[in-house]
Amino acid sequence: MSTVVWGTPQARAVLATTILGSGMAMLDGTIINVALPAIGDELGASVAGLQWILDGYLLSLAALILVAGSLGDIFGRRRMFVIGTVWFGLASLLCGVAQTMTLLVVARVLQGVGGALLAPGALAILQSAFQRDQRARAIGAWSGLSGVATAIGPLVGGLLIQAGSWRLAFLINLPVAAACVWMALRHVPESSDPDAARRPDVLSAVVGALGLAGVTAALVEAPGLGVTHPLVLVGGIGGLAAMIAFGVLQTRRRVPLVPPSLFASRTFVLSNALTLVVYAALGSIMVLLVLQLQVSLGYSPTAAGLASLPITVLMLVLSARSGKLAQRVGPRLQLVAGPLLITTGILMLTLVVPGANYLTGVLPGLVVFGLGLAAMVAPVTATVLAAAPDRFAGVASGVNNAVARTGTLLAVAVLPAAVGLTGDAYTDPAAMTAAWRVALLVCAVLTALGGVIALGIDNSVLKEEEPVGATRPPECMSCPVSAPPTHIRAAVNRVD
Repeated sequence: MSTVVWGTPQARAVLATTILGSGMAMLDGTIINVALPAIGDELGASVAGLQWILDGYLLSLAALILVAGSLGDIFGRRRMFVIGTVWFGLASLLCGVAQTMTLLVVARVLQGVGGALLAPGALAILQSAFQRDQRARAIGAWSGLSGVATAIGPLVGGLLIQAGSWRLAFLINLPVAAACVWMALRHVPESSDPDAARRPDVLSAVVGALGLAGVTAALVEAPGLGVTHPLVLVGGIGGLAAMIAFGVLQTRRRVPLVPPSLFASRTFVLSNALTLVVYAALGSIMVLLVLQLQVSLGYSPTAAGLASLPITVLMLVLSARSGKLAQRVGPRLQLVAGPLLITTGILMLTLVVPGANYLTGVLPGLVVFGLGLAAMVAPVTATVLAAAPDRFAGVASGVNNAVARTGTLLAVAVLPAAVGLTGDAYTDPAAMTAAWRVALLVCAVLTALGGVIALGIDNSVLKEEEPVGATRPPECMSCPVSAPPTHIRAAVNRVD
């Protein structure tokens, strides 16, 4: 049952807790990008090594996030959120003290496990805690403020690297995790799905994880080992077979990890397809941008981080408003316009080449990119959750998170080699710039495809439905549905 009302102290505390936890994971996802050159120098990493630092985390995150969403529905969403936060903090400590590439990659895989446990929990908490007509607004605020953590990651990473070491980029998570756990235990109500099976579908989780692991390993290692190498062949073929088996399992299990009924909703399917292609592009851009700025344009780590500050500001100012607007007029307009704005921004970033001025070559593209991101992120997240029954809040959030992370995972695995970045080519400004320009074109096609996909989304999915024969009190007739006046809120809010 929804228990939290927007604007109350508890609502602010719940929102702050989920933002802090998700923000920590999102911050770590981008803070590492600016640290890659420093890690490569200290630990002697090749492009494949750097890919595994990114993909080791994304792999375990994407592979386990589905079962993690189900665990929250079964055992309690707050409980799994707290466990994930503690796990993430301890794995961050291991990353911070790692002395070899192998240990760092292992620690990143463990960190992804923690991220998988906490990421769907944050959204599921918002979906179950807030009343239905306030959820899009809460998710908009969450996505905007959590997205700020993603955007400031390169800046924070740059400052920490120049102040001390890339290791601080991981160790900073420890106090954040401690604060998040304290707030969750104090302020967040527990919730679960009373109709969920009492045991998670472990077999499906293992099969799905093996599928993603095999395909990712093949994609990352193929440029260096060759497509005929046994590791590449076994990983690729075995991974594809496991992913097919995962799909078959979901249709035959009595209580599947991912209920096939979710995909009966066209809007749920299209929103996740949009998420896949757009996040694939975003993940690639965020990784390659900081490399291009440092390697080809000579930016310091801090300057490369500061370069993306406009995205931070736009997400902070506009995301909550974007979620509120989508609930008022429907999400389709923003889900079409957002990816197309991102596409325009990406094409403008082709001006980011050696000798480019920040104000004329870098800033315009980042501003348009940020506007598109702010327009899209909150509505697509709210749309995915609204298209699923409330009892599947955890698994629906898990599916959307898994799709987003899988898109990034596959793009990071495939794109560098596809655009010519192999071995230590990323250290050569000419090679880096040539690869950067080709990658931008690929990413622009992906985001434009996202805008086309959004045309098929149901525009009424976020709007509050009125009971048959019901009339809205006169005081509300001109009010946004996401924010009815305080004195009549109890009369018009639906309690699930």
